Amino acid sequence: MDFALVVLLHILYAIASLTLISVGLAVIFGMMRVINFAHGEFLMMGGYAFVLSANAGLNLWLAMMIVAPATVAAFGIVVERLIIRHLYGRIIETVLATWGLSLFLIGLAASIFGYVPRSVAPPFGSLSIGLYREGGYTFFVIAVALAVVIGTYCFLRFSRFGLFARATMQKPHMAASLGVDTDRIYAITFGIGAALSGLAGAVLAPIAGVVPIVGGTYIAKSFITVIAGGATALAGTTASAVLLGTVNQLAANVWTPVIGEVALLSAAVILLRLLPEGITGRYFRGGL
Repeated sequence: MDFALVVLLHILYAIASLTLISVGLAVIFGMMRVINFAHGEFLMMGGYAFVLSANAGLNLWLAMMIVAPATVAAFGIVVERLIIRHLYGRIIETVLATWGLSLFLIGLAASIFGYVPRSVAPPFGSLSIGLYREGGYTFFVIAVALAVVIGTYCFLRFSRFGLFARATMQKPHMAASLGVDTDRIYAITFGIGAALSGLAGAVLAPIAGVVPIVGGTYIAKSFITVIAGGATALAGTTASAVLLGTVNQLAANVWTPVIGEVALLSAAVILLRLLPEGITGRYFRGGL
C-alpha cells in the first residue's frame, strides 16, 4: 500500500512537471501558432532569475512567484515587439529566429554564469509514507501545476482580456475592425506565455538546478506534450501531460528513467499515429 502511494505520487509529480514546462508553450504555440525554439531558454531564464534573487537575500516565494515570471514576461514582450511581430505567418523564419535567440541566450548565460549548476535548497523538508520518505516540495510542485492550469484557464475564459485574446487569435482582422488593439493583445499574450515558462523554470530549479543548457532537457518534452495535445491549448496540453507523464513514470518505476523517456516518446508517436490532430482533434473540441 505504501509503495502504491509513492508510485502514485511520482506519477502525479511527472504529470505536474510536464504540465508546468508545457503550459507556457501551449499559450504561445497553441494560441498564437508561433513556434518558439527559445522556450527552453525562457525556462532557464526563470530559473536563474529565481536562484540569483533568492541567493541575494530576497524572500524565496517573492523570487519564485513574482521576480522570475515578471522578468521572463518583460523579456518575452521585448522579443515579441522586436522579432516575432515581424514574422507572424512565416513559420520557417520564426523557427530560425527563435533558434538563433536560443543559441544567443545559451552563450550569454554561459559567458556570465559558466556551467556550474546553481540551485536553492528545496523547502518543506521531507515526510514519511510508511517505510518511504518523500520531499514535501513534491506536493508543492503538484499544487502549483494545478493552480497554474486552473488560473490560466479562468483568466483566458472569463476575463475581458481573455475574450479579446481568443478573438484576436481566431479572427484578427475582425477583432481589429471592432476596435481591438491586436498588436497589444499579441504582445501581452506572448508575455503571458513567457511568464508561465519563467514560473515553471523557477519552480523546478530547486529540484533540477540551473545551467545554461538546462533548456535542452525541457524543450523536447514540452513540444511533444503540446503537439500530442492538439489544437486546443490548455485542455489538450493537460490531457497529453496526464497520459505521457503516467507512461513515463510507470516505465521508469518498472525499468529505468532512460526507458521511461523512451516510453514517453513511443507513446507520443503512437498517439499521433492514432490521432494525427492530437487528443483535442477528437475530444474537447471547442474548448480552450
